[in-house]
Amino acid sequence: MTIADALRQFLEYLEIEKNRSPKTVRNYDFYLRRFIEQTKITQPNEITQDTVRQFRLWLHRQKEKNGSEIKTSTQNYHLIALRSLLKYLSKRDIKTLAPEKIELAKMPDRQIAFLDGGDLERLLEAPLQKKTSDKNSEAIKLRDKALLELLFSTGLRVSELANLKITDVNLNKDEFSVRGKGSKVRVVFLNNQAKFWLKKYLEGRSDLNPFLFIPLDRAEKGREKNEAREKAGSVLIKIGKSDKIMANGLTPRSIQRLMERYARAAGITKKITPHVMRHSFATDLLNNGADIRSVQAMLGHSSITTTQIYTHVTNKGLRDIYKAFHGKTRK
Repeated sequence: MTIADALRQFLEYLEIEKNRSPKTVRNYDFYLRRFIEQTKITQPNEITQDTVRQFRLWLHRQKEKNGSEIKTSTQNYHLIALRSLLKYLSKRDIKTLAPEKIELAKMPDRQIAFLDGGDLERLLEAPLQKKTSDKNSEAIKLRDKALLELLFSTGLRVSELANLKITDVNLNKDEFSVRGKGSKVRVVFLNNQAKFWLKKYLEGRSDLNPFLFIPLDRAEKGREKNEAREKAGSVLIKIGKSDKIMANGLTPRSIQRLMERYARAAGITKKITPHVMRHSFATDLLNNGADIRSVQAMLGHSSITTTQIYTHVTNKGLRDIYKAFHGKTRK
């Protein structure tokens, strides 16, 4: 078996048996083709510790378009893809390098950006303070207010938020299901503020677009057409017997722009993204006494290790322990 055949069969295995998303399959294809092209191997048994070492050295010395080094996390993505390929080949008893011989590069501690207190309140209130002469200004205010409240209430990923349909959310209940990474379904919860503003926003909707958050002004609609490829959830709506239109919701990029705009309006200087709101959701829960396993479930993390990135910023009990026990013998 050639390495090209092995790669093709591995990608088919990811798609069919492992049910990986098309984006994941594309990424693995890119990382592994890069490895094959750079090392010039033709057979699986040519993958050795030396070829991997040479590839890692080459990868480490590459530059991004802006001239910076490739991030350690990106380098690790290449190695994770290679390790997955080697595990697949090992299962099929094809002679190659043992996958456990590939170690990932040590990652620096992640810095978590989140909002609390006044900054959070100002961001959530920013849509209602917006001044505009657009005829759809009130509808936009309600949409954006509902969007921000929903993000903070649920901790949704931006892709999950962008793909929400109106029928996904039942305002008569305090919870709904969302399909996240790896097509895993989890339950998220609505607080009273999110339910209130979602109801007001939806009461003003009279269109047939099934998406929960949709473009409402001319500039947004133009951008959505250009960014439609960014999300896989575009749907065809039948209006009459022969009339059909393509319906899109806000794309992740549009939601990002929306949040940046309101952060500036709220006087927040640090970069605000939808993921910052997700971090704020998790931090708020932990600060108020939620256990980390529950937060893991609400975030949809497969591993508790991923959720543990929040503990170093939320352990308020450490301060109380320090004050109670440190320096007691000194006068």
